[in-house]
Amino acid sequence: MILFLAARPVTAPPVRPATRRRRARLRPPARRRPLAPYRRIFAVPGTRAFTAANLLARLPMGMLSISAVLMIAGSRGSYALAGAVTATGLAATALAGPWTARLIDRYGQSRIAVPATALATLGSLSLLFCVHYGAPDWTLFASYAATATTPNTGGMSRARWAHLFRDDPAARHTANSFEQAADELCFLLGPLLATLLCTTLFPEAGTAVAAALLLTGVLLFAAQHRTEPPVAARATTDAPARSPLRLPGFPPLLLTFLCTGAIFGSLEVVTLAYADTHGIRSAGGALLALQAAGSGAAGLLYGLLRPTAHPGRRFLVCTAAMAALMLLPLLAAATGSPAALAAALLLAGMATAPTMVTGMGLVQSQSPPGRLNEGMTLAVTALLGGIAAGSAGGGWAVDHLAGPGAAYAVPAAAAALALTVTLLTGRRPHRPSNDSGPVS
Repeated sequence: MILFLAARPVTAPPVRPATRRRRARLRPPARRRPLAPYRRIFAVPGTRAFTAANLLARLPMGMLSISAVLMIAGSRGSYALAGAVTATGLAATALAGPWTARLIDRYGQSRIAVPATALATLGSLSLLFCVHYGAPDWTLFASYAATATTPNTGGMSRARWAHLFRDDPAARHTANSFEQAADELCFLLGPLLATLLCTTLFPEAGTAVAAALLLTGVLLFAAQHRTEPPVAARATTDAPARSPLRLPGFPPLLLTFLCTGAIFGSLEVVTLAYADTHGIRSAGGALLALQAAGSGAAGLLYGLLRPTAHPGRRFLVCTAAMAALMLLPLLAAATGSPAALAAALLLAGMATAPTMVTGMGLVQSQSPPGRLNEGMTLAVTALLGGIAAGSAGGGWAVDHLAGPGAAYAVPAAAAALALTVTLLTGRRPHRPSNDSGPVS
């Protein structure tokens, strides 16, 4: 009898539904981790290494132009010459940048980015020596034009994220948001570092340090081979992929990026003029830093969201929010209060990063296979062209309108134009080229 009882299986009494509910209530609630999306993307091996190297290489992007202006104006006594030299370099970059990106797509980041960066570094050093030793003015233009081969470091980093998370749209959205915040940080710290070096050490210090950081960062970035996107997919196709410019939905995107760049360029000029007019010239950089800080913070917060709407619809919402918030600096400047303008710039910056993140996601989804770097470089080129046009338009408005306060109508108009372009072209069907799912 004892053996019989021992052989019988012992079964637990059934748990009643009420008991289950009580146990569920007794369990401690799972803690929400607000930064979990960022922890997840940086948990992938190699992502921290290439991100750190890329940030080192990207910081000079905010240093080179202002270092050149301070160096040339300080030695030659002409801001007109300094502006003309940097404008020439910008035009050369707009022409050479897409070709450099196309070579990177065709042959790989490590094979092209390093020699292209070495050539750009030689151009920066040539400019430094020509300025220091009093070479003719035409040598300054030639030297700075040689820096146009600088690769799009931000685009190469985004291409790695797109490759690592090609089947995970949510992770790509988080990665793109982080990259936009990194852009804002570099363009916030770069000018401050360049000004500090050129004014406290010697005029050539900013250019020398920027060139060294660029070359070192790209060498370290190119050494991270395990996260580099492969180029073998191009060899499997008989015909080369079409240029992104020939795709129906791509030019309207570039036009929107052009208008967004005009916002950035005009805001910079108009804000500096406003600070100068109100006798707070030294605070001009701080006012611009607030706009960049608002944009960077919004970019990081945007990366924590899990958007469900179609990317094209989100892009329309973001451009509409940007157009609405860009009215705030115009209204705040009319009050004559720098404090009100500071708050308005902080709020206005919060709409630019989500617009850029969503727009870059659309660029990635619409770029043909094997031409991702070229597509993103074309977007950056459109931004640079818009910055140049916005700077010129903002300067004209400061001189011809009723003071710098009224000149804030230029960035507001540029944002309205970006919204108009998106409204007119956003209903066209866009077929992603890299994957079948929507890209955030």
